[in-house]
Amino acid sequence: MTTGPGLFETMAPRPLADRLRPQSLTEVVGQDHLLKPDGPIGRMIAAHRMASMILWGPPGCGKTTLARLLAQTTDLHFEPLSAVFSGVADLRKVFEAARTRRRAGQGTLLFIDEIHRFNRSQQDGFLPYVEDGTITLVGATTENPSFELNAALLSRAQVFVLNRLDDAAMEKLMARAEAEMGYPLPLDTDARTALKAMADGDGRYLLNLCEELFALPPGTELDTTGLATTIQRRAPLYDKAQEGHYNLISALHKSLRGSDTDAALYWLARMLAGGEDPRFIARRLTRFAVEDVGMADPAALPQAIAAWEAYERLGSPEGELALAQLVIYLGTAPKSNAGYVAYKAATRAAKDTGSLMPPMHILNAPTRLMKDLGYGKGYAYDHDTEDGFSGQNYFPDGMERQNFYRPVERGFEREIRKRLDYWSRLRESRKNR
Repeated sequence: MTTGPGLFETMAPRPLADRLRPQSLTEVVGQDHLLKPDGPIGRMIAAHRMASMILWGPPGCGKTTLARLLAQTTDLHFEPLSAVFSGVADLRKVFEAARTRRRAGQGTLLFIDEIHRFNRSQQDGFLPYVEDGTITLVGATTENPSFELNAALLSRAQVFVLNRLDDAAMEKLMARAEAEMGYPLPLDTDARTALKAMADGDGRYLLNLCEELFALPPGTELDTTGLATTIQRRAPLYDKAQEGHYNLISALHKSLRGSDTDAALYWLARMLAGGEDPRFIARRLTRFAVEDVGMADPAALPQAIAAWEAYERLGSPEGELALAQLVIYLGTAPKSNAGYVAYKAATRAAKDTGSLMPPMHILNAPTRLMKDLGYGKGYAYDHDTEDGFSGQNYFPDGMERQNFYRPVERGFEREIRKRLDYWSRLRESRKNR
């Protein structure tokens, strides 16, 4: 087969992100907590000893590059596989080749991208080869390893968390791109800041955006408005079916509990921007109304139900304002979990006491036999008593009176506490007569 003249000269250049891929560990940005001399991976490199590990971090933070450089630094053969495209047959070939290399005196670093995509039995298949040293396993994942990986595999590999790239790391990448191209990005100061925000901590995505900007006509300079119209902003990093879903709803819940309304609004906006189902948020806010506000503001629950119903009737985006209003209401409401604690305590007591019968005086007696047996005997009808309060015992016979509900001195519960204290004093006075 022949090729036309100049074929290789006219091939498209490698993408900018590939050309700027770090060639040594010193060029890796944003992961100093792992790679500095006293960092966990830095210590491994200094000791020329590489342990199996799981690299957990967001897209574009350098997981694949780091694995390749670790193999290069420790003279291990680098064997990359993707869990998306590889199966058992591919793994068997890799393990057999690793055995052959080991007999020849060379180790193998097996890099599995998206290792969480392998099922449990496939993950178990790594174990004997990791244990006997045939391979040093480096897995990369964007998902929480404690949810996605076997406990047996996690016990044989250290988990290292890679950071999303911060502003300083992103600025270094932009400077390298400008040095590679030989001229600055066509951005004013504010647009440069906006570009880093658009990349959202993803270095690869940032360099792809830079490549688009370098292709603009000479003499172009963009402000933030021009930048927004020139390149497409990607959706925020948020997997509503995985850990991001739980992290952000936890942040919203705890911000509300801490009465930080502004932070709660931010997390609400983050979840909605990421595509979260507003109904899920409405359900969680309703739970918050009963768990963390409770009787400190009895109107919190009706407000939550009303906001939920408003969203159902209006839909998005108009209905999302009802959720924002609810967040503001809950964030500024007095807080109490006394009802939640009381129910938990009552549940424990119910389990501990078994099947104790109610006291006879509060049982109905619809038949003569039941009346003869003492059902309802001695019952005092509270409305007919002084103060409308009989002070009778309503706990089972043989069970000490319990104090499950202890309202706080906040919001409406302050008034409830006064009532409970009043009835407690009356109960004691009735008892001593």
